[in-house]
Amino acid sequence: MKYTLNSKEVAEASREWLMKRGVRTEDIAELTYFLQKDYYDNLTMEECLSSVEQVLSKREVQNAILTGIQLDILSEQGKLMSPLQEMIENDEGLYGCDEILALSIVNVYGSIGLTNFGYIDKLKPGIVKELNDKNGERKHTFLDDIVGAIAASASSRIAHRKQEEKEKGMR
Repeated sequence: MKYTLNSKEVAEASREWLMKRGVRTEDIAELTYFLQKDYYDNLTMEECLSSVEQVLSKREVQNAILTGIQLDILSEQGKLMSPLQEMIENDEGLYGCDEILALSIVNVYGSIGLTNFGYIDKLKPGIVKELNDKNGERKHTFLDDIVGAIAASASSRIAHRKQEEKEKGMR
């Protein structure tokens, strides 16, 4: 049988897996708001949520979500080979593949997304802090970075759109 990709199924699965892992789009929108609120007095949560939705509609983002969550789950189940198992299970500091996967998301939205991602990754606000907690059964080595990257991308998207609105108003 010939392989054919069903884009709708990929999009639905990525959203479903986020929810199963405890991440709501509203959580990501709150991070987006956190990143942009100081720059735009009239920024609303609705704008942030809309921007997150747009980011989540991108295939590259969906691929990163599905890949990262699968690796996190396999690690929790002890199904990876050593030493990769221990590196992912313990979120090894020198294992940077989780950040690299997240960078595939921010690269869609430019350098502002990259700097915002670095900021979120260092500060770990909101849902990112919860996902980064290593005390529970779940290990979100990839997901914390993916969520931060989605928020950083949504934030970058807002910054670009607000600049465009400003320039249109100046004409």
